[in-house]
Amino acid sequence: MRYRVLALAMVGTVVFTSGCFRKKKYENPITKDTLQPDKVLYDKAIKDIERSRFEVARITLNTLMNTYDTSEFLAKAKLAIADSWFREGGTHGLAQAEAEYKDFILFYPTMEEAAEAQEKVCNIHYKQMEKADRDPKHALRAEDECRLVLTQFPNSKFAPQAQQLLRNIQEALASAEFKVGSFYHTKGSFPAAANRLQVMSDQYPLYSQNDQALWKLGDAYGRMGDRFKDKTAAAYTRIVKDYPLSSLVDDAKKKLEQMERPIPEADPVALARMKYEQENSTPPGRMKRALGIFSKSPDLSLAAKSGTPAMETMRPSIPASVPASATGGTGVSADVSGAVVTDPTALDTKPDARQNPPSPDAAAKPAEETKPAEPLPTNRQLKERKKSDKKKTAAPK
Repeated sequence: MRYRVLALAMVGTVVFTSGCFRKKKYENPITKDTLQPDKVLYDKAIKDIERSRFEVARITLNTLMNTYDTSEFLAKAKLAIADSWFREGGTHGLAQAEAEYKDFILFYPTMEEAAEAQEKVCNIHYKQMEKADRDPKHALRAEDECRLVLTQFPNSKFAPQAQQLLRNIQEALASAEFKVGSFYHTKGSFPAAANRLQVMSDQYPLYSQNDQALWKLGDAYGRMGDRFKDKTAAAYTRIVKDYPLSSLVDDAKKKLEQMERPIPEADPVALARMKYEQENSTPPGRMKRALGIFSKSPDLSLAAKSGTPAMETMRPSIPASVPASATGGTGVSADVSGAVVTDPTALDTKPDARQNPPSPDAAAKPAEETKPAEPLPTNRQLKERKKSDKKKTAAPK
């Protein structure tokens, strides 16, 4: 008897909770009390949306829009169609919702709901974000869509929420770059590690592990030769100045003392921001940490709660291992020019450009005046190069 009562209680609880969650209040109802036929159709569709009868609701809303093409509820009906797809969810539903929201913004850009539509487009990709070691396409799209909320609707009530979403998204993107840079650093490919970590630390200064990234960045530059001493010192200086509460501050100061570089004072704005982050941090619980390996969504519990997120897309830079161009800058020129060849004997009479012959001035200089330049750093480990050199110079048996 007791087990039967418990079973009935559990069934009643399931029915009650399912009934409560089945009807979810619609966010944008029309409060105007009227018995106009278009308003009646709209109210019927909203009730269907709240009860998860999305297909029926869309048929009713399309009937309203096609029958009453001059109705004052056309904009609301178009937004309700997008909301129905958003609530339905799934890959197909979210894709349809994004298209409907974009159409709504295109047709009604001055309405207050346009900002809400853009914020929901951001949420569509935000919900589909994956971990840092997986495909970042939804994270990149979410970053672009959230920026549009802040640039197109800066005074909207949805702007603060979009700004926090942007911080969370950039935490995931920065984590992906940090993992790649750390992998290169562990492997010994220091130019590649420095390139990744430098761009990431400059682009996402609010990243929760940016002090760790700067420490590895300084170590990578330090292993690449004396020509990178200034960049090594700059990385350690940023730790002391911009992340004063980091556990690496003392070690960074020791590095600067060894390099005979000045030790900067902590930035008061950065100090206040780090204190705020520590006071408002929400570390994940034990259950969430245990089940985190089974989740495809990234862990954003350490994302910044304050500060201005980056408003420009991250652009890759040129690694230090790329030789300097002829103009004196770092990297190579991407400008390509073409011309019509009028002399058919040019290939036979002119020197091959691929052989890169020395200029007459360089050839005229004595050999003792030309000093060999310091070799550029390479992504290959020195031990591997020595092993390969030994194999080449080894005498045949």
